[in-house]
Amino acid sequence: MPQTTTPVIPETITVHLGAPDSDAQNITIPFADYIKNVASSEIYPTWPEAAIRANIYAQISFALNRIYTEYYRSRGYPFDITNDISRDQSFVYGRDIFENISEIVDDIFNSYIRRTGSVEPLFAAYCDGEEVQCEGLSQWGSVPLAEQGYTSLEILKNFYGDNIELVQNAPVAGVTESAPVVPLRRGSAGPLVVLLQRRLNRISTNYPAIPKIASANGSFGADTEEAVKAFQQTFNLTPDGIVGNGTWYSILRIYNSVKKLSELNSEGLTYSEISQKYPSRLEEGDRGIGVQVVQYMLSYVANFIGTVESVSVDGDFGPSTTAAIRSFQTTYGLPATGVVDEITYNTLYNVYRGLVESLDLTYREGAVVPFPGTLLQQGSEGEDVALLQNYLNYIARTYPAIPTLPVTGFFGPQTEEAVRAFLNYFGLPGNPEVVNAAIWNSITNIYSDLYEGNIASAGQYPGYAVGGGTQ
Repeated sequence: MPQTTTPVIPETITVHLGAPDSDAQNITIPFADYIKNVASSEIYPTWPEAAIRANIYAQISFALNRIYTEYYRSRGYPFDITNDISRDQSFVYGRDIFENISEIVDDIFNSYIRRTGSVEPLFAAYCDGEEVQCEGLSQWGSVPLAEQGYTSLEILKNFYGDNIELVQNAPVAGVTESAPVVPLRRGSAGPLVVLLQRRLNRISTNYPAIPKIASANGSFGADTEEAVKAFQQTFNLTPDGIVGNGTWYSILRIYNSVKKLSELNSEGLTYSEISQKYPSRLEEGDRGIGVQVVQYMLSYVANFIGTVESVSVDGDFGPSTTAAIRSFQTTYGLPATGVVDEITYNTLYNVYRGLVESLDLTYREGAVVPFPGTLLQQGSEGEDVALLQNYLNYIARTYPAIPTLPVTGFFGPQTEEAVRAFLNYFGLPGNPEVVNAAIWNSITNIYSDLYEGNIASAGQYPGYAVGGGTQ
């Protein structure tokens, strides 16, 4: 199941009946039948229905995480999951299935848990809660909660936190391995190359010997080849710069590892990392937030790519923005129309993310980091949220109308309220529920001015369009 799409419910799952390296049988069975077996092996049919449903949601999500991250297949195994309870879920081949559990699974087998703002199914770790304790769901602990009237979702939130949600009625489809049919090499292009480039850039944060790919635009050029070779050398693979099955799955395995996608405290895989969200066609004469976002990305790219013209971030698509778009399109082999169509937007977005993907997001007073490339909203977590909180707190020292907030790295109601207060105070457009590039740019501009002493006194307006300027 390539991580270029949202998860689907697989028609079948292949189970290894033993530890991963054991000489045991592999069986392929319908996914719903697998969940029925696991649930009948792990929990009791006499439990309250809310507790049974909560446990089954966890079991579904656990299995889907193994499939979506290709946890075992990226390690060279020809199966999706094992029945080794030290690693995976209990599965007893050939066992009887409890009737009420079978009915519940039929009702919810195409639903799973995820963190709000993330894509991948939650690695929903769980244990019995009596003989074994863990950070995830306590199976026996779910029973008294159900007896107190908790719903299945309330039970799950009790153990996994409030920032989870249920995805219901997910599509059911056949699942194929994500590795490219034809190895990727110099001259290759397309979505799989974009995915490769983004993964390598994220890995380079933890392994700095791997150079950053400045243009993650789906074109496999010299910089991508250099990064692939460096990865291969780092992980003892033949450094030929070609991405076949072995290198592809090694990259996937390390990427999943650094992002902790197969752990309960996953960094999270965001929608912006698996897709390019094209907003709408933009051209000369247009105004608004969408124009600001494009101008922001153009101006940042121009700092690194000499043939791309910079532009003011003012939300007004005038002749200078048209010229900047044309310079970008010419640089990246696109028709130089000066219009932001889908392919231009996606290419610009990929290039921008390629430049910021491996930035150090640790807060250092006075240093301004460009927009991380991921929309921030309630449920978002990570260093980029902590950065936002630090910037807002610094601004709040001068503008008391903006509330201070704890730097938790979690975007909750307090962070949203601080963003709303910032926008209201400066009379800026934008939705405080979603921090995009334009809002981030406004916040960092004020932060930078305050730090550099460019604002004469507390409460004084800086004297220019807050969204303006370049980064």
